[in-house]
Amino acid sequence: MDLITLAKFVVLPVALGAVAIVLLMGLANMARGGSPERSQQLMRWRVGLQFVALCFVIATIWLMHHS
Repeated sequence: MDLITLAKFVVLPVALGAVAIVLLMGLANMARGGSPERSQQLMRWRVGLQFVALCFVIATIWLMHHS
């Protein structure tokens, strides 16, 4: 498996899935009236994971154009 295929079919889906899971956890916490501190913590995690996912997207696009 080459690097571009690995990035497109493994790394990106895992990164985007992690963002989605943390987002859903935050929504569930908010819906049940959970701790505001927990909501803040989950929001920080989501923002960090979105940054990582965006970096992977940019790296994948760059690899696709330079291979």
